[in-house]
Amino acid sequence: MLGFLKKPVVVTAEINVNVVALTVMGLISRLWGLSYPRAVVFDEVYYGQFISLYMKRIFFVDDSGPPLGHMLLALGGYLGGFDGNFLWNRIGAEYSTNVPVWSLRLLPALAGALCVPLAYQILVELQLSHCAALGAALLILFENSLITQSRFMLLESVLIFFILLAVLSYLKFYNVQRHSSFSGSWWFWLLLTGAACSCAVGVKYMGLFTYMLLLAMAGLHFWHMIGDQNISNVSLMCHFLARGLALVIIPMAMYLSFFYVHLALLYRSGPHDQIMTSAFQASLEGGLARITQGQPLEVAYGSQITLRNVLGKPVQCWLHSHTNTYPIRYENGRGSSHQQQVTCYPFKDVNNWWIVKDPGMQQLVVSNPPRPVRHGHIVQLVHGITTRYLNTHDVAAPLSPHSQEVSCYIDYNISMPAQNLWRVEILNRESDTDVWKTILSEVRFVHVNTSAVLKARGFIGASLPEWGYRQLEVVGEKLAKGYHQSMVWNVEEHRYGKSQEQKEREVELHSPTQMDISKNLSFMAKFSELQWKILTLKTEDTEHKYSSSALDWITMDTNIAYWLHPTSGAQIHLLGNVVTWTSANVAALGYVCLSLWYLIRRRRKIYDIPEGAWQLWVSAGGLCLGGWAVNYLPFFLMEKTLFLYHYLPALTFQILLIPVVLQHLSEHLCRSLLLKSMFSALIVAWFSSIYFVYRTFSPVTYGEPSLSVTELKALRWKDSWNILIRKQ
Repeated sequence: MLGFLKKPVVVTAEINVNVVALTVMGLISRLWGLSYPRAVVFDEVYYGQFISLYMKRIFFVDDSGPPLGHMLLALGGYLGGFDGNFLWNRIGAEYSTNVPVWSLRLLPALAGALCVPLAYQILVELQLSHCAALGAALLILFENSLITQSRFMLLESVLIFFILLAVLSYLKFYNVQRHSSFSGSWWFWLLLTGAACSCAVGVKYMGLFTYMLLLAMAGLHFWHMIGDQNISNVSLMCHFLARGLALVIIPMAMYLSFFYVHLALLYRSGPHDQIMTSAFQASLEGGLARITQGQPLEVAYGSQITLRNVLGKPVQCWLHSHTNTYPIRYENGRGSSHQQQVTCYPFKDVNNWWIVKDPGMQQLVVSNPPRPVRHGHIVQLVHGITTRYLNTHDVAAPLSPHSQEVSCYIDYNISMPAQNLWRVEILNRESDTDVWKTILSEVRFVHVNTSAVLKARGFIGASLPEWGYRQLEVVGEKLAKGYHQSMVWNVEEHRYGKSQEQKEREVELHSPTQMDISKNLSFMAKFSELQWKILTLKTEDTEHKYSSSALDWITMDTNIAYWLHPTSGAQIHLLGNVVTWTSANVAALGYVCLSLWYLIRRRRKIYDIPEGAWQLWVSAGGLCLGGWAVNYLPFFLMEKTLFLYHYLPALTFQILLIPVVLQHLSEHLCRSLLLKSMFSALIVAWFSSIYFVYRTFSPVTYGEPSLSVTELKALRWKDSWNILIRKQ
């Protein structure tokens, strides 16, 4: 029974020396001198701010993409003991001693290093020779632009790592499926494909391009399975459900989990939460939550409220009035009602308070028990300090002559009666009897007499002149002009009014709210709002010194100066290996031309290469060229400031195409021994030139050694390159 103890337990393992060697070389090329320079390098000034906010648990919104990439960078800071105390305000600023530079740059460098063996493995799974796969890995290894981008607190190397991991995982899954569907390894590689795709999208939305490509490949392969009569209907359904689970459901769940962790970490209020709704702000520790704690939930007749415009652009603002009136005549000669001004004011102020009044009663206090206001109820809004009623009429607004003026009514004993009845419409109601709720309800006010909707003119240029203290214009907009967020308001601060006398009420309005309501939004509500803000928040795009167009990238007519030593000529640039970039373009062009030639010949029933070679040419080349296309062509449709580093994911796929084309040429076009020998010699010379260019530009890839003016001028191989040369 215990006979197995008589023999030793032996564990055997296969080690691919090529993979190990490539991994070691990748690590050396990316990790060598990683903490140099000990200064802020280009976009580290941007991402570093978010790392500090993570360390301090302060909420932020970044419109550049989802939070996974930021969290991975912050993980490096956490592991290095970073406390978040550094002022990220200038490229080139020296890091203080509390900033763990090596740790912060470690994860992008590791991701960049692992791209080297991943490239090798991908070409092996595409059924190319180990020699071709080794060539692809060396091309990635000696690509200067990929080295530069992976050695700093930047996200492109992390994005490329997850993209390549997703491609490799799907290829392994596809190859395993040929002989063992639903095995352990089959499930592992399928699930890893979905997870890697989710991570790629979670780092940057550019990862969505490769995700769509792999989904298209999976759909095409499944379509071919449908035509296989040897596969039963039940088995087909199982395959379909497995792919749906692994490639759609799980990636979506992982994507949600990134936001869950992000929101769990960032629970404190900060400057970025001002663009979020009042409900979201109230869910954060500090800030608005300190003000709104314990407020009554239901708005009732007699409630004292502040009304925040939901749009929040160009700044957040609250419905406001003051004793000043509109001028009798504007600068353009148009007349006004000379009524009390109503504006949208971007600061908290006692003049932001309004009282919700029942038109059928005179009291301005909450009854006992309170009578809640519901959807569709008619109310009057009384300005708390001046006690004048919110009013609109058929008089042109000061800046918007096609909209109605909104004012607080003053009785001048002229033929201009008060029109101060407003219907409350709760837009996010669940039923037509919903109660108007503090913070949660998004409402619009429809004027009973004219059907105009209360609207804040939320854009730059909507500020009133000096007589309106540069505050934002508020108008009555016709419903026929359509829905807009600037027509939506929510109650932010709220108290039940107790004082009927004006003097006592003014004291009450000046005092802080004392009751507290703890509003906890659900995760899905917070996720939906944050996701919408990320997708719709547009920072003002400005022309950058190193911005470029997508056409400039193919021929590398542009570069980016990442860092310049304050005293010497040492500097770092995002510059690619010219030979590699040119070869990638030639390979892509050659692949397209040769494919068209083969297609035309095959149409004429002329088969120049065996069917197996044709299938390899289509599948391997199609994946690489397709990966380049989906990661490059969409930039021609984007209205954003573009930089050379946006091209790196597409470049990676294009580099993988080079060995595909070279192996095909060697096996099928170089048919004599002499041609094969000459072709091999050319390959050796070509690789030597790639290494030569890599070494030549290493000083501006790694930032050392420092170069003289003459040496720097010698590196300006193109007139469009901006190599920095100090004036003597």
